[in-house]
Amino acid sequence: MKKYIKLVIVVVLISTIGFLGYSITKKINDKAEVAKRIKSIPKFSFLTLEGKVFTSKNLAKDTYKLFVYFNSECEYCQTEALQISKNLEEFKDTQLIFVSFEPVKSIKQFSINFNLQDKKKVLFLQDKKVEFAEIFDAKSIPFMLLYAKNNQLIKIYKGATKVERILKLLY
Repeated sequence: MKKYIKLVIVVVLISTIGFLGYSITKKINDKAEVAKRIKSIPKFSFLTLEGKVFTSKNLAKDTYKLFVYFNSECEYCQTEALQISKNLEEFKDTQLIFVSFEPVKSIKQFSINFNLQDKKKVLFLQDKKVEFAEIFDAKSIPFMLLYAKNNQLIKIYKGATKVERILKLLY
């Protein structure tokens, strides 16, 4: 009986170690795949606030791109939008792409609240299918990705970020 219990314990331990090893390897591989995918702007398709399809092909050419994944009720997102609005002139060579999964009405109101509506290089998109988080590996809000003029990733910002940190990389 003791041998049987020892054998069961050994089998359980080996199985647990094997499973943990597999899980760790899978996470490492998944992270590498995501890093490779977002190294340059991945393909995406969201909706403008007018309901038109907007894809990665519609992005401005020869300009920096800052993707801002936000929620209108998030205080950190509101603070970042306010900072961006106050420093909008500093983002003259940058297309600002705000993306949210919220209803269009909430997104529009957010853009109005922070005086970002109808600005030339500021775009608000609705992620109706909630794909942004998966495509860009966003695990928090606010979440920002800064891409160079050649569409190569410069930096990822997770959580609250001061605008000055972004501007340092632009100029």
